[in-house]
Amino acid sequence: MEHEAVKIHDLTIGELAERSGCTVPTIRFYEQIGLIPKAARSAGGRRVYSRQDVGLLNFIRRCRDFGFSVGQVRDLVALSTSRDRDCFEARNLAQFHLGSLRDKIAEMRELERSLKAFVRRCDVECAGGPAAECVILGDLATQRQDGAC
Repeated sequence: MEHEAVKIHDLTIGELAERSGCTVPTIRFYEQIGLIPKAARSAGGRRVYSRQDVGLLNFIRRCRDFGFSVGQVRDLVALSTSRDRDCFEARNLAQFHLGSLRDKIAEMRELERSLKAFVRRCDVECAGGPAAECVILGDLATQRQDGAC
């Protein structure tokens, strides 16, 4: 007797989540924004996925782990299946992302230096005094020289 619906190779959304390391809401979101194809449906209307979907989600998760934006991931997914485009497109996208990452690292290092200076000033000038007179709080209230908020 043949049972309806789900074939052995089909996965439920929960199984897909478990195998890919993505959450169910994330999978639904990726489907909604077109990052992954709409799921097939069983005769009972439940989403069913294939083993290829596991691979695609693993690829997307790795891209996101590296900090690529959703738009960049969309481009990388398209490149991963294209025979007409060359790998320099992926390289250029990675190079651009690397530059952005280096900029963020430089900003974080500057932030680290500033916070280190705040702590040193506090240790020397006001440690243990009233909080309202703390040099850290005063420095944070001072407008930046570059005018940024």
